Amino acid sequence: METPKKTKITDVNVAMAKAEHYCAYQERSQQEVRDKLYDWGLWTDAVEHIITRLIEENFLNEERFANAYAKGKFNQKAWGRIKIKQGLKLKNVSPVLIKKALLQIDASDYMDTLTRIIDKKASTMAEKDAYKRRYKLQQYALSRGFETDLTAEVLKNREL
Repeated sequence: METPKKTKITDVNVAMAKAEHYCAYQERSQQEVRDKLYDWGLWTDAVEHIITRLIEENFLNEERFANAYAKGKFNQKAWGRIKIKQGLKLKNVSPVLIKKALLQIDASDYMDTLTRIIDKKASTMAEKDAYKRRYKLQQYALSRGFETDLTAEVLKNREL
């Protein structure tokens, strides 16, 4: 089966309109927009010009993106700070903005979420050996991006 050919955009104004629509649909990082513009076949000069205009017209705001990403991944997917931080790094968000975005997550909600996902996972496990069970729960929480010390604290307070 043949892959459909990508249509190349040569007009900067058409690309600008499509980029505005792309950014208006949901928050995007600069890197996502840059990649999309290169996929459309634009040259470096045109890409940087469009990125600059999108920032000036407030279609593209890296801080707004970082906050939305962190809040969304925490609330919707119950990711921990470590996994959110890695995701933002992959989107080439600056460390200062990553730190600000992670501070938006409420500490009590964070602990409640960690406790909830550990309890939910514990209820589905068949492991009888207490040490293995605890280890598996800790590994699960770590894979979701939660910190080791917080996970250990929650497991210590739980009789699983």
